[in-house]
Amino acid sequence: MDSPEVPAKARTPLWRQLYIQVLIGLVLGAAIGLLWPQFASQPWMKAIGDGFIKLIKMTIAVLVFCTVVSGIGQVTEAKQVGRVGIKTILYFEIVSTFALVIGLLVANFVRPGAGMRAAGDAAAVAKYVTPEAHESLSDFLLHIIPDTLLSGFAEGNILQVLLVAILTGFALQRIGPPAQGIRNLIDEGSHLVFDIINMIMKLAPLGAAAAMAFTLGKYGAAALGSLLALIATFYVTAALFIFVVLGLIAWWCGFSIFRFVAYLRDELLIVLGTSSSESALPNLMRKMEALGCSRPVVGLVIPTGYSFNLDGTNIYMTLASLFIAQALGYELTMTQQLTLLGVAMLTSKGATGVTGAGFITLGATLAVVNPALVPGMAIVLGIDKFMSECRALTNFIGNGVACVVISRWEGELDKSQLKAGLNPTKT
Repeated sequence: MDSPEVPAKARTPLWRQLYIQVLIGLVLGAAIGLLWPQFASQPWMKAIGDGFIKLIKMTIAVLVFCTVVSGIGQVTEAKQVGRVGIKTILYFEIVSTFALVIGLLVANFVRPGAGMRAAGDAAAVAKYVTPEAHESLSDFLLHIIPDTLLSGFAEGNILQVLLVAILTGFALQRIGPPAQGIRNLIDEGSHLVFDIINMIMKLAPLGAAAAMAFTLGKYGAAALGSLLALIATFYVTAALFIFVVLGLIAWWCGFSIFRFVAYLRDELLIVLGTSSSESALPNLMRKMEALGCSRPVVGLVIPTGYSFNLDGTNIYMTLASLFIAQALGYELTMTQQLTLLGVAMLTSKGATGVTGAGFITLGATLAVVNPALVPGMAIVLGIDKFMSECRALTNFIGNGVACVVISRWEGELDKSQLKAGLNPTKT
């Protein structure tokens, strides 16, 4: 693991890479949808895309349970190292909240999905939105509590699964070492679920082609404009977050975000090629130490950040959720948008390391806000791959900045080494 390069045997021909396969599927799907709209808008074409979404949906409850329980375990470990761990978690939660809010504000202001509205889909959503769904706070709280520990899993109620996961995480924390076996079993369970997701993702090219063909066949070329608008909006929002929000944090710490990004350019290219920020984890830790951050801080902040500091994923979660709601003609209330913020803070944890995990957690978030919105994931299925790179890059840069911030906060940052690392031509 100390070698930053991908082993030669791990390299695969371009045509066998999922990214290229999805791209080919998108092109074919778009061509079918535009050239033969009647053929593309057949129910069976929609069923292929919906079937792929359903395969993903079946993993959501177990995935959320495992990642949230494991996440609480990581918080416990962070607290055990004392002051540094508490500061790290505090910083992550504050910056992650900024990312979620920015995505929400941009989605409400730009409204990229408004041009895709379809009356039929809006009606389909409306029939699931019962008047009593969020009638009062008491109703909402009762909706969170399952009849049994397993009811949420059986009914696909992610909010109830979240409650059970949180209680389980704290119970394991209270029990301590005797529960280590259960904790390990849950961690291994999350690996199992991610492996299942990896197998499902092999069908992504087919699902993306069918979803794109049906979308363009039914709604025409105007839908393509809305999808491109979402991609552009996400990239611009992520860039604003990096160079404004993280840029101000970097300025406060005494370094330039532009030079910092340039310093990590090789690693960013690795992340870009794999769509996963975890692919460059060893290199990031090495470079942070070379930049003057102390080894103990690097060892705590970077791995923890890969579960708790997913700025790009957070922006995507709120922006894509509102895009889907707008595309289906359903306006989220303020209560639902605030629920979206709270739930996304939990579901985004652990959404790293696996290409497409952000798309899976989007489904978990939508399932809580309104289950009727989950099928709308098919709208963004075809373009998710184009946003996964941006998610990974933003997550990666955010974790690097966090490491410098915590090191400086703890007084364990070599400022002269930081300056020399970011200004290699100056002696």
